[in-house]
Amino acid sequence: MAGTIAAVSALGMTAVLGGCGVTGGSGDVTLKLVAADYGDSAANSSKKYWDKLADEYEADHPGVTIDVSVYSWNDVDRKVREMVAAGDPPDMAQIGAYADYAAKNQLYKADDLLSIPVQADFVGQLASAGQVKGVQYGMPFAASTRVLFYNKTLFAKAGITPPESWDDLAEDAEALKAEGVKYPYALPLGPEEAQAETMQWMLSGGGGYTDSVDSYGIDSPENIDTFSWLKNDLVGKDLTGPVAPGELNRAAAFAAFAKGQVGMLNGHPSLMKIAESKGVKYGMVPMPGKGGPSKSTLGVADWMTAFRENGHRDQIGDFLDFVYSEKNVLAFSREYDLLPVTSSASTTMAASEEDRHLRPFLEELLASELYPVGKTSWADVSALVKQQIGKAVAPGGSPSGVLGHLQAAAGRAESAE
Repeated sequence: MAGTIAAVSALGMTAVLGGCGVTGGSGDVTLKLVAADYGDSAANSSKKYWDKLADEYEADHPGVTIDVSVYSWNDVDRKVREMVAAGDPPDMAQIGAYADYAAKNQLYKADDLLSIPVQADFVGQLASAGQVKGVQYGMPFAASTRVLFYNKTLFAKAGITPPESWDDLAEDAEALKAEGVKYPYALPLGPEEAQAETMQWMLSGGGGYTDSVDSYGIDSPENIDTFSWLKNDLVGKDLTGPVAPGELNRAAAFAAFAKGQVGMLNGHPSLMKIAESKGVKYGMVPMPGKGGPSKSTLGVADWMTAFRENGHRDQIGDFLDFVYSEKNVLAFSREYDLLPVTSSASTTMAASEEDRHLRPFLEELLASELYPVGKTSWADVSALVKQQIGKAVAPGGSPSGVLGHLQAAAGRAESAE
């Protein structure tokens, strides 16, 4: 998630990994793993994490070899698609989505792989988000949430306190603007990650991408009210900075925060390191909601999948039980400032002084909602949101018109599933 990283996963980070399953002679098995790289340099590449894990596992399992390949987030999903299309899928792929493969019956069910204690240890919301029609195919591998970051120095200069509601946020933004702050509230609705900022605001207004029966509800009254407020009370009052929200990308907003040019913005854990590296004093609070702190926040996850093609169910399951041990989940989460996907590791992290900087995000995880990743249509809908949502808050734009257009497109995509 460093601003210098070009590729972003659902979590807003870079990633790479790879592998394939081949059966050798005398009962030996090679499991191919393709994964994503969460590092921002060779020094902290995920390849190091996986190589160490593979060495440990192989030492106790002489008949199994773990063949790991790591790719950047620019390439990893495409690489797996190409391998699957060529009839040579990896045994395991740690990537950004799973629903398309599950819909084509290409994946093992989590039930068929993991021991009961390991599967039961997944954080509830994450396990549910890995389901298609009530069956879990996507195993959460890494998670993150969002909180509101604010610049303590700018807030002190303006004599204001962190916001709890939309009205508070608008008042704070007015005070920051009066002090000459370039971006009182940075609203990145540009194509890089607009689907995240959009969902964060929808949730804060009591809406979301889907309704109570899991159908798309993009143009719900709550969502229209939310974007009308953004258009009229923030963007229309020149409180979001010199770059139009539809042209402002997340990485640029983070970079501006690190330069001391942003009063407030939504961010994930990587923003802490970016800000600290530039000496920015920041605070973090829950996302403000319509009448007080938001009741729900955005949670995001990347996924582990296991392909059926090579038939190594037992060996894959045993290796994944090892991958999801508390020790290994904690090691990965701590290396990349991510949230554990298991309850046991989450409990340990919440009580650890070593992990105190992640507590605000950990506390938000239990009240988080994830993208509707179990829908095979979500990738197309997300791409449309990235392209069009900025128009909803642009001068002359129509929140109800833009959201209605997106809802119609989402309905067509869902009916085509």
